[in-house]
Amino acid sequence: MKQKIKHVFFDLDHTLWDFDKNSGLTFEKIFQMNRIEVGLEDFLLIYEPINFKYWKLYREEKVTKSALRYGRLKEAFDAVGVKVEDEMIHNLSDAYIDNLSTFNHLFEGTFETLDYLKDKYHLHIITNGFEEAQEKKLTASNIKQYFKTVTNSEMVGVKKPNPKIFNFALSGAKALASESVMIGDNIEADIEGAHKIGMQTIHFDYKNSDFNHGFKRITNLKMLTEHL
Repeated sequence: MKQKIKHVFFDLDHTLWDFDKNSGLTFEKIFQMNRIEVGLEDFLLIYEPINFKYWKLYREEKVTKSALRYGRLKEAFDAVGVKVEDEMIHNLSDAYIDNLSTFNHLFEGTFETLDYLKDKYHLHIITNGFEEAQEKKLTASNIKQYFKTVTNSEMVGVKKPNPKIFNFALSGAKALASESVMIGDNIEADIEGAHKIGMQTIHFDYKNSDFNHGFKRITNLKMLTEHL
């Protein structure tokens, strides 16, 4: 891989930016601000798979952005048995987005890995996250300067794994698929999506749980130095 690759594309959430940790801290903050009485650990245990489900529906164009933001909270509160009025759910949804980028924990080894890669390759981002939120995360976490291009699904009108977003990103980067590698946590969206258009791939399995696929796999970002 080392000889052929010129461009390295990263997913953002769950790959560089520690979404689970930052999201949990955001909920803690906005629940205190709005006096929501709910056990944080119990809520997060319920919320995380619901959020994952809604993002899959969003990628598949089965729910809108606003339906995702409302539905994941409504369903989670119902599941933990806490009654929250619709108006408050909408308020919490807005507060969550507003406050999410105030926490900027990155995965271990992010800066060291990006420093290692930046002089050897052109670095880029391809993300399905909401444009305004992703821009804030990149800036506030102090990693924006590493990336030549940032491609967001809202720019393109489709989400990963749709080939259009990968082709749009390649075009913007002036890169060929054959000389590019995609690194991300989601097998369906990041890895299979990129693979189908001819990009090389590395799965970032930060939970160390997904062994049953034929793709290159790392469990820590510093392992990228063994592949690139």
